[in-house]
Amino acid sequence: MMDEALNIFEDLPHSSMEENFAVLFDRGGVMIERIVSTGQASPPGFWYDQNWTEWVMLLAGAARLRFEDDTEAVLFRPGDHVLITPRRRHRIEWTQAEPPTLWLAVHIREDGKGAG
Repeated sequence: MMDEALNIFEDLPHSSMEENFAVLFDRGGVMIERIVSTGQASPPGFWYDQNWTEWVMLLAGAARLRFEDDTEAVLFRPGDHVLITPRRRHRIEWTQAEPPTLWLAVHIREDGKGAG
């Protein structure tokens, strides 16, 4: 039996108060998710501080990502990607609302547990 083919660009939510997270794959310590941002940013003073590795690519839209140990935020455009090592504090300073900003994130846990 063949698995159903899906398209990552279909059914994108527009103009939402919250980011939209959809898990595409989750097995053996690897979780792949689609994230749709429509103007969201990290709250003031908030930093993500994850204990797993994350690789993230921007597929559509635009965003500014800042690492705590860098002096300036980086503008992300479609095709830009970064590997975020465990405990490297980072935040999203801005995302394009329209058209929506579309991310593909791969979370990797060394212990084989889910990344969420």
